[in-house]
Amino acid sequence: MDHDVVVVGAAIIKEGKLLAAQRAEPAQLAGGWEFPGGKVDPGESDEDALVRECVEELGISVRLGHRVGGDWPLGVESTLRVWTAEIMDGSPQALEHTALRWLTADELYEVDWLPGDLPIVEVVRPHLA
Repeated sequence: MDHDVVVVGAAIIKEGKLLAAQRAEPAQLAGGWEFPGGKVDPGESDEDALVRECVEELGISVRLGHRVGGDWPLGVESTLRVWTAEIMDGSPQALEHTALRWLTADELYEVDWLPGDLPIVEVVRPHLA
């Protein structure tokens, strides 16, 4: 499956909880929950893009851990790649999201995950133990 756009996401884990972010836009995604992140710019590595996106969206610096699964399809033209991440500096702020929420393993499905992020949630769950 060949996709044109690569989107990266961070499974930010702290004290056994996962950080979920609620989309503010675009309208068709607003209100849905996702792994924070964004598009990889031309000439940028996936990892550098994810570190940059965490600064821009959350105001934090992170250290990336393990890649979660492989390439996850996002529609017909995009691929999502997710890494576990740990906060190195700062406290997450909803700079581009409506809300942020820390979820325990038992709370993972209390939010309405976006369809592209939903299959990844169960793969991330073991990292919360």
